[in-house]
Amino acid sequence: MAPPSHNRPIVVGVDPDSTKRMALAWAADEAARRQVPLRLVHAEGTPTVEFRKWQVPPSWEAWNQVMHQAGEQTLKDAVAFAEARQPQVEVAGLLAEGDPAWVLREQSYDASAVVLGSQHLSRVREVFGSVSVALPVMAHAHCPVVVVPEPEHVTQQPAYFVVGVDGSTHSAVAVDFAFEEAAMHGAVLRAVYVWQPGLLGMLDERASQQECRRLLSETVAGRGAEYPNVELHHELISGHTVEVLTEESAHALGLVVGTRGHGGFGGMLLGSVSQGVLHHARCPVIAVPDPSA
Repeated sequence: MAPPSHNRPIVVGVDPDSTKRMALAWAADEAARRQVPLRLVHAEGTPTVEFRKWQVPPSWEAWNQVMHQAGEQTLKDAVAFAEARQPQVEVAGLLAEGDPAWVLREQSYDASAVVLGSQHLSRVREVFGSVSVALPVMAHAHCPVVVVPEPEHVTQQPAYFVVGVDGSTHSAVAVDFAFEEAAMHGAVLRAVYVWQPGLLGMLDERASQQECRRLLSETVAGRGAEYPNVELHHELISGHTVEVLTEESAHALGLVVGTRGHGGFGGMLLGSVSQGVLHHARCPVIAVPDPSA
């Protein structure tokens, strides 16, 4: 049975490269802010940078032993980093067997969020890189999934979050999470609807814009009473979805989106748009699933 929602841990996938700590730092800070435990997960069998320099062991048994030892050390170092950064957070480590994406999907059942790192690798290396893990985790996770880029990006003041809105129930769930994050961070929230002009006449385009504004207003309506301290901005922006979201969230604390959508956000985070956002976004991307889907 999953723990109560207020005490569900934040799960973070530990990068085998000890120099990549942005996702771990983000997760530790978020766990402290939410006052929940932090669970560090490393998939055994993922070579570290140092391990790749070693000579390949002569047998399968020796390989397993060396990989297990390397995984234990990776996890030990990561736990020490998290405890030093947020001493008040309860930190636990888990050395798991299996494919990293599968392991993290399983961990999402009782988590409040799953956090991953993103190295923005070259197209060739991405086949085996972080995006190949992030996409299947986002598609099937049972909790929000956060992808934190390396290196740290530059934020602006006043601090703000961006949430993508398209009028669907999926984006409404994302809006709820975005309000919660903005309130905890004391940040402004920018609700963005990306409108793509069609080939119709001017009157039809005006009607389309009015409908988009109506959907945007309806989606965010009512949240202000629950989060009175969150300053909300409504924005209807014309352009390509990936380009608009990348530009508008460049200096944000995070970009929040639903894992399904329609209209301007069709296929969000499950197809070409998802890969474009993960490749180009310069801030953490937070994908929020719809529990009713």
